[in-house]
Amino acid sequence: MRLVERSLPFAVAVVAIAAGYALSIGLDGYFVYLGMSAIVAGISLLGLGVVTGSAGMISLCQLTFGAVGAWVVSALNAAEAPGGFLVWLLLGGIAAGLVGVLVGLPALRLRGINLAVVTLGLAAAADLTLVQLQFPGVADGLSVERPDAFTDDRSYFLLAVVVLVLCCLAVHYLRRGRWGSGWQAVAFSERGTAAAGASVRTSKLTAFAVSATLGGISGGLLTGQVGLAFPASFTAIQSLALYVLAIMSGAHLIDMAVLGAVLWVGVPELLKRWGVPQDWGFVVFGLLGIQALTSGGNLGTAVRQLWYRRSREPATLDLASGTTPAEPVTPGAPVLVVRGLSVRFGEVAALSSVDIEVPEHGVLGVIGPNGAGKSTLVDAITGFLPNAEGRVELDGRPLTGSPAKRARSGLRRTFQQDRVPPGLTVEAYLRFVARRRVSTAEIAEALDFFGCPAARTPLSQVDVGARRLVEVVGHLLARPRVLLLDEPAAGLPHSEHVAFGERLRQVPARFGVSVLLIEHDLDLVRAVCDTVTVLDFGRVLAAGPQAGVLADSAVLKAYMGETELL
Repeated sequence: MRLVERSLPFAVAVVAIAAGYALSIGLDGYFVYLGMSAIVAGISLLGLGVVTGSAGMISLCQLTFGAVGAWVVSALNAAEAPGGFLVWLLLGGIAAGLVGVLVGLPALRLRGINLAVVTLGLAAAADLTLVQLQFPGVADGLSVERPDAFTDDRSYFLLAVVVLVLCCLAVHYLRRGRWGSGWQAVAFSERGTAAAGASVRTSKLTAFAVSATLGGISGGLLTGQVGLAFPASFTAIQSLALYVLAIMSGAHLIDMAVLGAVLWVGVPELLKRWGVPQDWGFVVFGLLGIQALTSGGNLGTAVRQLWYRRSREPATLDLASGTTPAEPVTPGAPVLVVRGLSVRFGEVAALSSVDIEVPEHGVLGVIGPNGAGKSTLVDAITGFLPNAEGRVELDGRPLTGSPAKRARSGLRRTFQQDRVPPGLTVEAYLRFVARRRVSTAEIAEALDFFGCPAARTPLSQVDVGARRLVEVVGHLLARPRVLLLDEPAAGLPHSEHVAFGERLRQVPARFGVSVLLIEHDLDLVRAVCDTVTVLDFGRVLAAGPQAGVLADSAVLKAYMGETELL
């Protein structure tokens, strides 16, 4: 099965090139021209699919990157630079990619409409600049020289098909790799990405770089098609329309990017044949985009969800089946030590001089009423609250820096809210979070241990409770020194809490990971934790062995009420 999956993209690529060859000899000259225009748009939409669909950022300057690629190709042609058109095309893509990194820098701080304004402003500025300066060689009428084997339009169309197929293969494998998983993760949750030890900065900048590179290649191809580059091919309004089309079609999916390119060329062509002004094409794309944005979906995702529902059974948890217990391990010396941890929000003290210790191969439970500061404690330990005061040590070494740096040092965490990107499969997410080479057998064993859905299951078909357990599995596969679990059983039926507790109790012995568990379910705390720390109004109310702490009268009063029975 895996051999078929690995060879399928190349088989599709061969079929696509064969179809391109058939079209190049079967279509008349005008339709070859339209096909070339669709290919150029398809490559540009592929790039938009990366930055917008996969990484979840707004970019309204895609054709500006195309203009960079066109400029480089035109300049190198005018200078009679060595290497020929294909080398110039590649250099144009690289130059556009570098510009994309520069454009992506604001995305490290800006989101949503603010980022949209910045990128649209760049597109408008580039549009005005190009009108004033013109492209190299235009004034002298120096047409870009195509490769010797592809001088006529039909052969050049076939060359463009090959370039499109190569771009599709590159995007396919990038999306399946660490970069692609990082794009999906940062689009869904930047905090979840950082907690996995991945760089949010790198994920965003690589998305912009790949998107811009593809835009530059499309602009270079267009210049080779027409012979000369003109500012009218790279206007801001066209970039905006292309973005809307990418949102509507779901251009992060390769087949939908190709379909979007057909619509990009086909809609204006139909309007022209019907005698309708082509400016109405922008209205059509705008209406389709509004529908996609208001519905929160796109054509590609809707088709795939429909197909999945018809072809497969819904993914479910299986915590009822028994597991072979691991040999228990005696807790050792503290591996995570927190001393004097304090956090203030203005005049409010969320934490006040909190001390905790997580023993090696042990499970520490942190409990307390709502508002006691439990999640704040986890945020402070893992670096999400840089204003926290106090000392955090892991294996006797001070733990400082960003959340990603702390995660790479061996401190992982989960969240109360869902931080698992639905655009990945279970396996892709686990490999991304693990950040190390894990075998297929290792993944299957860990999933089976926690009763999670199969590795090939799309996370979009997994309910919230199951995704929480998949998140736990991913961090355990990373083999951290300590894993902080913030209410991991939330979303599970109460009947499954005990079964989950049985698995969690075996984590130190089976995975070699110490655990800090925040949980409201006292049955789960009793089943899992060696020691317990109780927080109340940001202070440690009690700490020590589980039985003694849960029987403490002060704990009964603060946490459960004086009439609650243990």
